[in-house]
Amino acid sequence: MQSIIYNIAISLPGFLVAIVFHEWAHAYIAYRFGDDTARMQGRLTFNPGAHYDLVGTVIFPLFGAVIGGIMFGWAKPVPVDPRRFKNMRSGVFWVSFAGPLANILAGIISAFLFAVFLHYLPETFEFKRVMLAMARQALLINLVIAVFNLIPFPPLDGSKMVSTFLDYESARKYENLAQYSFVFLIILWTTNIFSYLLSPALRMGQGMMNLFINILG
Repeated sequence: MQSIIYNIAISLPGFLVAIVFHEWAHAYIAYRFGDDTARMQGRLTFNPGAHYDLVGTVIFPLFGAVIGGIMFGWAKPVPVDPRRFKNMRSGVFWVSFAGPLANILAGIISAFLFAVFLHYLPETFEFKRVMLAMARQALLINLVIAVFNLIPFPPLDGSKMVSTFLDYESARKYENLAQYSFVFLIILWTTNIFSYLLSPALRMGQGMMNLFINILG
């Protein structure tokens, strides 16, 4: 039980930042392209309560923490009306990319904070080990969520980005694959496919940490 509580404690800050920043980015870029639907519904905010989803924000990530893994999950999707975009194709692409990009940026910041904590917190500081673990978990969680959402399988963000390069009929057939998303997710999590997709990102994350450590050192 102590190990579970510790895992939740070091993972929760990074997880909340990851899902809230992800959805806020979708809402913000949609607003910049002319769609204020998310803003009018109170979703253009960093308040976690506005993005809360029972399964994705509570049950699923807690299960991951309990079994000793990372806190992986999702928030309530931001409502977007592409018909209100000034440029529909460009709007859909950048709104879709905004979420994963926000997670990549949050991961870079986490790597930087890890280096700051490592170099500038004294060894006598009681919570130094905990803060280093939080920064490392935040980096890992943000990279996992970014890579997962960039997978080009409907309805993930990556598929919406791909659909902007297709004609209407091809995009419609492509989006119909969403009916098989549950099967796809089962395959993804029960095989090594996601590990292969994730490994380059994790290596980059470790490289970013080492880079900041060397710069600040």
